[in-house]
Amino acid sequence: MAKLILDISMSLDGFIAGPNQTLENPLGEGGERLHEWVLPLKAWREPHGLEGGETGPDSDLVEEGLQSIGATIMGRRMYSGGEGPWAEDPNADGWWGDDPPFHHSVFVLTHQARERVAKEGGTTFTFVTDGIESALEQARAAAGDKDVAVAGGANVVQQYLGAGLLDELSIHVAPLLLGGGGVRLFDNLDAGAVELEGTRVIESPAVTHLAYRVVK
Repeated sequence: MAKLILDISMSLDGFIAGPNQTLENPLGEGGERLHEWVLPLKAWREPHGLEGGETGPDSDLVEEGLQSIGATIMGRRMYSGGEGPWAEDPNADGWWGDDPPFHHSVFVLTHQARERVAKEGGTTFTFVTDGIESALEQARAAAGDKDVAVAGGANVVQQYLGAGLLDELSIHVAPLLLGGGGVRLFDNLDAGAVELEGTRVIESPAVTHLAYRVVK
């Protein structure tokens, strides 16, 4: 069975987005700094249609992760930043334009029904209104012999982790502090119900890569 994997960048003080998120600044104040380590890498640039890029251990790790994923799950806020009826969402088509970087099936958790959207490059968006287990079942079927990524936001991650459905966490810790008012990755959880086993630590000047298995 396909594993459900979280792969995400986080600040040293536990935030995945800064305060005061807006459509113009969806990662909040300072949140873009969380991803500075990955933007120059060849493995990140290629799926985004960009040439060149740096190679090395960081890029190799990103490439390994991307190749293992056959489908992605995300929340409505990560897809568009909006809420409520789609007709009233100013970013209803999502952040990524006509050729998103996923190149596989993406399942968007939402309370608002919508027809499936097909994009260039093999990316499709299916809007799931009947909960996290249904989204995971559909994503596993679409992923085939690959794994499923849960991309966020934090609330979606917390739901899957709290339900015991998440299998692995790959957390890229950026050497910065975002302070209060942002979005913490591990809020709203019963810490005693989640047991993690460390499986890998890789260090580089720009980021520390931590991997954990969720003990079931």
